[in-house]
Amino acid sequence: MTRRLYYTDSYLTAFPAEVVDRAEDGALVYLDRTAFYPTSGGQPHDTGRLGSARVLDVVDQGDRIAHRVDTPLPAGPVDGAIDWPRRFDHMQQHTGQHLLSAVLADLTGHATISVHFGREISTLDLDTPELPHDQVVEAELRANRIVTENRPVEVSFEEAASAEGLRKASEREGTLRVVSIRDLDRSACGGTHVRTTGEIGPVFIRRLERVRKTVRLEFLCGERAVRRARTDADLLAGLAAGQSAAPEELPALFAAQRQEMSAATTARRDLETALAGYRARELYEASARTAGTARVVIVKEDTGPPDRLRPLALAVAALPQGVLLGTTRAPAGVILASAEDSAVDAGRLVKEVLSRVGGRGGGNPRLAQGSVPSAETLDLAVAQLRAALMGES
Repeated sequence: MTRRLYYTDSYLTAFPAEVVDRAEDGALVYLDRTAFYPTSGGQPHDTGRLGSARVLDVVDQGDRIAHRVDTPLPAGPVDGAIDWPRRFDHMQQHTGQHLLSAVLADLTGHATISVHFGREISTLDLDTPELPHDQVVEAELRANRIVTENRPVEVSFEEAASAEGLRKASEREGTLRVVSIRDLDRSACGGTHVRTTGEIGPVFIRRLERVRKTVRLEFLCGERAVRRARTDADLLAGLAAGQSAAPEELPALFAAQRQEMSAATTARRDLETALAGYRARELYEASARTAGTARVVIVKEDTGPPDRLRPLALAVAALPQGVLLGTTRAPAGVILASAEDSAVDAGRLVKEVLSRVGGRGGGNPRLAQGSVPSAETLDLAVAQLRAALMGES
């Protein structure tokens, strides 16, 4: 059994121990006592050193804690050292999550159902499908006020049967480790935590995301919050400078630009449609009639997807007995459009021909398109489509 020193002292960074067991290659070692926190409860593991070896991973195996090291260690005494900046960052995020969850529960009545502490960001999921923006702002404000009050954060060990006032009931039996923020929260937790709320540092709720029937809050505490706020501020300043505007003017400026772009896109599409109509009439007049009197227009493009020929294809198909067979070589694909009076079922024909050459495609009787594996198979498909359209054997 490994004695877990971090349970009683999260600030312990150096400790002596004994290597009491290890894997055959010596890369996985077990100590009689450890200050290394294993990945657990959503909190990442500690890193640091055991003697001359770097600790790469720490795994909770029930009664024992395994330490994965980069250099084999022999049995016997060893000195451990925790990577303190990483540990303290985890302490800030974890205690900040307790604080934020308690504030949200008090303010909104919604419970935290899961948490995750990542390398850059942390998240908590609330048991609600939505959370109004004003409640997010208020929760963030309340959390930061409690940070400045510098309330004590205390650890106690209590019997599960008699532990009262827990924010979330524990299903464990026996002794519970309870982490309390004075006059705010009591939670059963085995993680590492700061001694006072002031050490959490600033609490920043960065964004919300709906995940199934829950709301996921992305939050940062301490130096993480400061670094992210600086990154966001620099990004905003850069955008403002690029627009020769003040940051607070950007929302209105971008809204106006979106309207202009929407109007420009509409105008461009109208022009493309008109141009396609003129080009369609020109190609239609120069096209050959088939035995069934359909007028077949064949258009070849070197680049771009077949969809770029859609306006022209529809324009040709709007003419009496008009049919357009369009092809592109990079990527290799076809588009086929046909007028209702042309007796050509575009969807059926494209599907049949492309499947024979290893391609895929389909659509409805009036418009269909698809792709083929290569330029060579494109030539074969076009030959078969042309023969079918022109009534050639």
